[in-house]
Order: sequence, then structure tokens, then C-alpha cells
Amino acid sequence: MARNVERKVEFVISAPSANWVGIAGNFNGWKPDGLTAKKDKKGVWKASVTLSTGTYEYKFVVDGSWIVDPECSRRTVNSLGSENSVLVVK
Repeated sequence: MARNVERKVEFVISAPSANWVGIAGNFNGWKPDGLTAKKDKKGVWKASVTLSTGTYEYKFVVDGSWIVDPECSRRTVNSLGSENSVLVVK
């Protein structure tokens, strides 16, 4: 039987002109402020969270706009008719 393993996951998005970036997903109740990213000098926002093995859906919230992760090719259609990014933690 597979063990449930926890892994540190880093979310990264380049948004130099943004004032605020959060990551909302089914791992934090889809709360935009549940995981807040920090901006570096190059305008790249990063946030880390520890997740158990499994499949998660998420979106970046950039200054209030919900967007899929441009670097993530895995997507799924959500109940609102748009797409969520999909993260698989192994």
C-alpha cells in the first residue's frame, strides 16, 4: 500500500507589474489569501506549501484576476466553465 508522503511544492509566476499574488486551490478551500506569494527583484512571485501525495487543482490570483498557471500544461475544466491548473504530488 502506498504511503501518504508530504512534499514541499513551490508555485512560481512572473508578474512584474502585479501588486499582489495569491494561490487558491482545493488544498486551501479556494481562498485567494490562503497562500500569498512574495515578489523578487525580477518580478517573479513565489510561494511554497507542503502537500500530501495526491492531485490538486489551483489558480493564481493576480491583483484579483483568477488565472491558470502559464507554466502548467495540465488543466481541467471547472464547474464555472473555465479551467484550473492541475498539480500532481507524488
